[in-house]
Amino acid sequence: MARDPLASVSTIATPQTRRIPGRTDQVRNAAGGYVFAKDTWTRLEDFLVLGTNGGTYYVGEDRLTAENAEVLFRAIAEDGPRVVALLTDVSTARPSRAPKNRPALFALAAAYAKGDADTRQAAKLALSKVARTTDHLATFFGYYKNLGGKATGRGTAPVAGRSLRSALGSWFLTGSPDDVAFKACKAAQRKTPSGEAFSLRDVLRIAHPAADGDQRRTLFGWIAGNVTDGQAREVLPAVDRFLTAKTVTSAAEAVGVVTERRVPWEFLPDAMLTEPSVWDALVDTVGMTALLRNLARMTRIGTLGPMSDATRRAVARLTDADALAKARVHPMDVFLALRVYGSGRAQPNPRAAAHTWQPVPAIRDALEEAYEASFGHIEPTGKRLLVAVDSSGSMSYAGVTAGGSRLGTVYEVACAMAVMLARIERDNLHVIDVDTAVHASKVTPRTNLREIASWRPSGGGTDLSLPFTWAKQRRLEVDGVVVFTDNETWSGRSHPVQALAGYRKSVNPNTRVVVAAMTAGGYSVGAPEDEDVLNVVGLDASLPMIVNGFIRA
Repeated sequence: MARDPLASVSTIATPQTRRIPGRTDQVRNAAGGYVFAKDTWTRLEDFLVLGTNGGTYYVGEDRLTAENAEVLFRAIAEDGPRVVALLTDVSTARPSRAPKNRPALFALAAAYAKGDADTRQAAKLALSKVARTTDHLATFFGYYKNLGGKATGRGTAPVAGRSLRSALGSWFLTGSPDDVAFKACKAAQRKTPSGEAFSLRDVLRIAHPAADGDQRRTLFGWIAGNVTDGQAREVLPAVDRFLTAKTVTSAAEAVGVVTERRVPWEFLPDAMLTEPSVWDALVDTVGMTALLRNLARMTRIGTLGPMSDATRRAVARLTDADALAKARVHPMDVFLALRVYGSGRAQPNPRAAAHTWQPVPAIRDALEEAYEASFGHIEPTGKRLLVAVDSSGSMSYAGVTAGGSRLGTVYEVACAMAVMLARIERDNLHVIDVDTAVHASKVTPRTNLREIASWRPSGGGTDLSLPFTWAKQRRLEVDGVVVFTDNETWSGRSHPVQALAGYRKSVNPNTRVVVAAMTAGGYSVGAPEDEDVLNVVGLDASLPMIVNGFIRA
């Protein structure tokens, strides 16, 4: 009997290289498989959290950046105030949702440059919340010049209309005068992303904010160079401490102002920040977040070393569970610190030489202990979870970076996220690796994060229907499935949504699914109409809580 080609058409099991019959909302991913396009707002959120640095296995960094920029501009045209609300939420969330604030600053600059009057009004109100430091303000200003500036004979100049001047002025009016003075003293000058000089004095001259009192009037005059140091230090404590720090000419004097006047490290002359004895004093006074971020510096200059007293005191602080909880340090914060410190290399400025250091074992051990302690306040879901980590070849291509340090491949970071969930859920969670077959995962609740650095994905193609068919074959009843992937699935004989439907029909109709995208590719394996499938971003520091809440519901 001749083969009937119509018999190959099925809505139950369709090869992933074809659309599911009747589905017009599927798009082709970069690997050739068909998946569901994320809507504009989900794609925008992915970009704000993940950014586009490094690209993916299939899509280069430049193309991925261009695609996400178009998504941003489309969203601004559709509903600019909503864009501003979303970027503000991502930027200001605690714990942090994004490893970097630059995507949010770029989106805010785009909202100003391309948005309507309502959008610009929303952006004006958001600027001081999103651009919280001088560095942030310089980044925003540089992006805005590129998007909304005008060409001049010497480069690009910003078009500073009334709305932008008002927004820039609000940066100087948000918080007490001494709070603003503190930010100005920490960094009065910075570089834009394009490498151009940026000065608060120049911004103040553009904005012309109206002072709301004598103290702020003095501050503005001091920044502009019209008020003497003596006048400013009489009414602004931050300026007084800053000027005190600037008179320091020796390491001994620097130690004195740190211990006696509690001068923050950012106020000290740059030359003093290369002195081991100065950082020896700062080990006890800097905030917990600053301590985490400066471990590499302190090791590089010799403050932290094997069996040193400074190392002992740093370890004591890092392993203080109460102090970690008070500082609201999240497991992701410690994970990032551990990976950056353990890398032994950072190059935050591509145009400058890289910094290198030899990690101190005691500090790495303390970071691992801090990582474990930071889970103390998180309650497990009490539900049964299956976690599937995409271990295909594409997951080993892109490198995830933070602060100019390489954190690892996408696969490594996905495994680290799986470890976080395993530590929370313990015996109620099982982890598998998936490519074109299911493999045993090395992840356990006791996995040491150092181990993951040596792990390699199994490689090959991608079939994300396998977590559901594997669980169905074993009659493994779970309340939730979490998938870490780049969504470049293509090799399966059925689509993930079809396999999920089969699992629900045969085993547990109430199973919920979280698809955690590890790259901002713009699509998902989850059907958009399925209310029991949640698309999130895998690098989101709040992912464990998101999974907890969604699976509980």
